Amino acid sequence: MISGETLKNKVAIVGVGESEIGKVPHMTGLGLNAQAAKRALDESGLKLSDIDGLLTAYSFTEPYPMLGTVLCEYLGLKPKYCAAMMLGGASPAVLLRHAAETVAAGRCKAVLVCGGENRATGQTRDQAVATITSIGHPYLETPYGPTMPGFYALIAQRYMHEYGLTSEQLATVAVTSRRHAGMHPAAHMRKPITIEDVLASKPIADPLRMMDCCLISDAGGAFIVTSAELARDLKQKPIYLAGIGEYHTHEHVTFAPSLTEFGARQSGEDAYAMAGLGPADVDVAQLYDCFTIVPILELEELGFCAKGEGGAFYTAGHATIGGKLPINTHGGMLSHAHAGAAGGLFGIVESVRQLRGGLGQRQVQGAEVALVHNEGGILSSHCTVILTGAPA
Repeated sequence: MISGETLKNKVAIVGVGESEIGKVPHMTGLGLNAQAAKRALDESGLKLSDIDGLLTAYSFTEPYPMLGTVLCEYLGLKPKYCAAMMLGGASPAVLLRHAAETVAAGRCKAVLVCGGENRATGQTRDQAVATITSIGHPYLETPYGPTMPGFYALIAQRYMHEYGLTSEQLATVAVTSRRHAGMHPAAHMRKPITIEDVLASKPIADPLRMMDCCLISDAGGAFIVTSAELARDLKQKPIYLAGIGEYHTHEHVTFAPSLTEFGARQSGEDAYAMAGLGPADVDVAQLYDCFTIVPILELEELGFCAKGEGGAFYTAGHATIGGKLPINTHGGMLSHAHAGAAGGLFGIVESVRQLRGGLGQRQVQGAEVALVHNEGGILSSHCTVILTGAPA
């Protein structure tokens, strides 16, 4: 396999696609993935027969342990390379790395990466609750009844204690995301909200309220990775992989080395080093936002502001389109969509679109460098991606 240091400018994303988003009761998780894949193929100008690799993530709503080969079967695809991965929300960015390494090594010419599920309509309420409680350590955590929001609330409480973050600053993250989602025609939630709306929403796990938590959506997303050489002859402007870094610190929050510092700093440093770029070079960022505390932590660890200043960064308006660093210009998982691995994958889709341009009021003017950060588990697995509109 080709070494990570040689991935810069070797591969490009040539097509992206989203399925229908929101509540889509007439489609299965497989159907949502297939729809997104077809849209990515149509956009790229490639045919299904041109795809010789498929990578996907996981699904809590489909009963297939071998999801990769099931998707190939569903699509009528017979690739030379196929795998499914379970790294939670970090999966899409890590799958991009695997696709890039596979193409750069010459093993495949075009790899389709897809993910998502019908999480809004494919589970009962009891099943959804079971899903968000299954993340805990089966012996050391689950017997005490914590949920996924509870774990992230624990992190938020510790951060607030150490750095003085306020609930109003957390709410600003949700308000900013909703403002951006209002500019995206396919976003799950587009109705404007205020800080007061967030603070008045239902308490979930102190200090997190309903609007501090990501959506539950039906959605699928896809992108296609090819060599830079092949990309130049295709239909769309190629978007190049400039840098990528990955870091894993723990699985269960009981074993986290810290409740305020995680692995985004290390994955970001590796991505910046590969790209030969730094935080000041980034024009737009798509940060994982399963809860409002998370992009604040990532913003700081990725070097965009000092520790303890992430909340003030949002309240100053720096994260809005037109601000210093527009964040989650599609609305993120707080307002655009969250359906398993599709949540982080949509950050890659949005970055590709921003670097191509032409998004109207949602467009970040002059965007040339985009950063995507995915995290999985309870801030346990991290992958940072840097994309450019021209070879960096």
